[in-house]
Amino acid sequence: MKCTFHLGRFTGMLEGPHAGPRRASHRLPLDGHTLLRTRDLDAFREQITRSFCPHRVELIGPGARLDARQHGAQFGRVGLHYVDYGARVRVQAEAIDGFFAVQIPQSGSGVIRSARHEVVLGANRASVPGPTDDVDMVLDGGTPQLVVRLDREAVESRLHQLLGRPPRGVLRFDLGMDLGTPQARAWLAQIRWACAELERAATPAPLVAEHLEQSLITGLLLAQRSNFSDALHADQAASMPKTVRRAIDLIEGHAAEALTVEDLAEAVGVGVRALQGGFRRHLDTTPMAYLREVRLARVHDELRAADPSAVTTVTEVASRWGFWHPGRFAAAYRQRYGETPSATLQR
Repeated sequence: MKCTFHLGRFTGMLEGPHAGPRRASHRLPLDGHTLLRTRDLDAFREQITRSFCPHRVELIGPGARLDARQHGAQFGRVGLHYVDYGARVRVQAEAIDGFFAVQIPQSGSGVIRSARHEVVLGANRASVPGPTDDVDMVLDGGTPQLVVRLDREAVESRLHQLLGRPPRGVLRFDLGMDLGTPQARAWLAQIRWACAELERAATPAPLVAEHLEQSLITGLLLAQRSNFSDALHADQAASMPKTVRRAIDLIEGHAAEALTVEDLAEAVGVGVRALQGGFRRHLDTTPMAYLREVRLARVHDELRAADPSAVTTVTEVASRWGFWHPGRFAAAYRQRYGETPSATLQR
């Protein structure tokens, strides 16, 4: 397999020797799993090669200097990585094989080209390049990425199970991933849970690791558009209870209201435990966690659309969507979008 990988400021990799001065005082994703921190381009390229595949890295701009880090941990056939080059770079890869890599910017922006498609990356847009396609990517400085590495065979095996038959043809995801959809938000919540488990226990128990692996693989197949999405969602829609679908509609349409799980259960005509069980089985989350993700997305959308010179405040927008504890809200927002609410408002 030939693979040439140019990574820009990539959120999701590791720290270790050759460390330069720390750029931020806040805790970064997977901070307890630092693999490398370095200003040495060759050393970092070798580290990324070990984690992904052989690659080249090209710094862009006069006087550009690397200040890179990678955090990472593996459970089963899924790996989570935080990668940041600390500079504007160009990343190229030829026929990456053996895995899917979902690249989720935590801040900043970039452009990725693959299989004759081009996607602009940002706070609400990730990328899922195909395992047999060439990749050409430019990441601006200040664009760390959280990278989910999923074994290709494991993903295709799970697809087979969900379809109930061997898939006909090669699985291909759309290059761009809209992080604002309910399915993507639910999948991102699973990633945060997986990161929290890895921070809590360096090596999760086998049953926990297996559950994390299957949750993230299944979540990706259902959240990201692919050439098998129509078949997958037809089966899911048929199997998902009407009560769960009605509860989702209620949450999406009334997210600003003071909803409780008891309110939702009563509105759709089931008990609380039955509703929670339906959300866990079909969305791998809870009704309240789903509501929280919807609210965070609505706040994010409002802050991005607001005029920073106007009288709009973060507190005003957050409270309108049900966030009454500024500290908790700010922490949840930063974990979800990789920046503070005020930074989003000022952009």
